[in-house]
Amino acid sequence: MSSRQLIATILIPIGLLFSACSEIELVAHGAKQLRNNQTSDEIGEYKVGKPYQIYGVWYYPKLETDYDETGIASWYGPGFHGRRTANGAIFDENKVSAAHKTLQLPSIARVTNLENGRSIKVLVNDRGPYAHGRIIDLSRRAAQLLDIERKGTARVRVQILEDESRQVAALAQGRGGENPQPDAAPTEQVAVETLSGQQSNANTNNSAQGTQTTVTPGAPVPAPVNLLPAEDQPVELQAVNESDLFIQAGAFSVYDNANRLRAQIAALGPSLISPATVNGQQYFRVRIGPLASVEEADIKLQQLIANGYNDSRIVVD
Repeated sequence: MSSRQLIATILIPIGLLFSACSEIELVAHGAKQLRNNQTSDEIGEYKVGKPYQIYGVWYYPKLETDYDETGIASWYGPGFHGRRTANGAIFDENKVSAAHKTLQLPSIARVTNLENGRSIKVLVNDRGPYAHGRIIDLSRRAAQLLDIERKGTARVRVQILEDESRQVAALAQGRGGENPQPDAAPTEQVAVETLSGQQSNANTNNSAQGTQTTVTPGAPVPAPVNLLPAEDQPVELQAVNESDLFIQAGAFSVYDNANRLRAQIAALGPSLISPATVNGQQYFRVRIGPLASVEEADIKLQQLIANGYNDSRIVVD
């Protein structure tokens, strides 16, 4: 065999090897891209968003790490299935997801039905609900797991899950690995005029809570594995405690302001002042109640809004 034939014999297998490697890389890249597209379709992109107004009410999205609120949940599905959510995900009513007016998107929250103790994790990847008196809108599947679908509404507790929310935020931003930290999103400081003419940084929609939360790096967390809440996830059962329904018309750090508002709304129902301490700060919450049902609470809430108390909301205590 000549030297030229020998070189050709050696080069041909090497060329085939490079060709095979290129094909493997192409297939791997395509599979990775498919996985990324599927993930993007389900969780969407990471966003917090600027303050926005719906039906005359202002909402102030912000990054939350210790959000914990009770109120009324509703659910949605028909008419929205297959549409894009507020952060670009594709809404699937058969997945376990939810819409919230101000939480960062996406995030993971635990929702507990306070009427039967059923508790699940949900992926928050949409904005809403904007019906007065509702704090979270669940997908049809989430409502089924919590046994809310037939009734339509329920008293619930919503708690942000900090570690899972950090991980899903990192996943939405194309990052993974240990200790993922979502990029800080710009927020806007809002000054609210109180009845006494003093200024407060509290959100009138929920003025008993603090302002912007600062996220500091925590302990390393593992890379996301089975991170997204499954539609067949086991339902936890928690103890059921008695709860009451109220309409909260406002919360103030000055008692005289709270008492003035209580007197103004007394004609609409039994009003009271309920003290509360949040992050070391005392607030005086002005409420009507307790109320017998969600239906009665809805009626009272509409009356308050019709009389100009637009920041009123239903609370469960």
